[in-house]
Amino acid sequence: MKRKTVRYTLETLPPLTEAQRASLKALSARPAREIDTSEIPVLTDAEWAKTKRVRGQLYRPVKQVVTARLDGDVLEWLKSHGRGYQSRMNAILRREMLSSMK
Repeated sequence: MKRKTVRYTLETLPPLTEAQRASLKALSARPAREIDTSEIPVLTDAEWAKTKRVRGQLYRPVKQVVTARLDGDVLEWLKSHGRGYQSRMNAILRREMLSSMK
């Protein structure tokens, strides 16, 4: 039987219920030594060698080329910190995005 993959975006993700929030809070309060990991299979060196290497180990965001208009002083400030101003701009935007999701 073929199953359909379910994909969520931030807009379509259902909100957590109070029970789910309470469960997550209880789990995060537990010490790591109390969490049973016995059912997690151990990967051999050969299996690890076949894994795909991606940025951040588990997730690599897809980069897209965009054209953006910035104020001149903002662009100069980004460039004044040295090479990598586009990556720095992305990091600033990501930080703002994540803080707005909280």
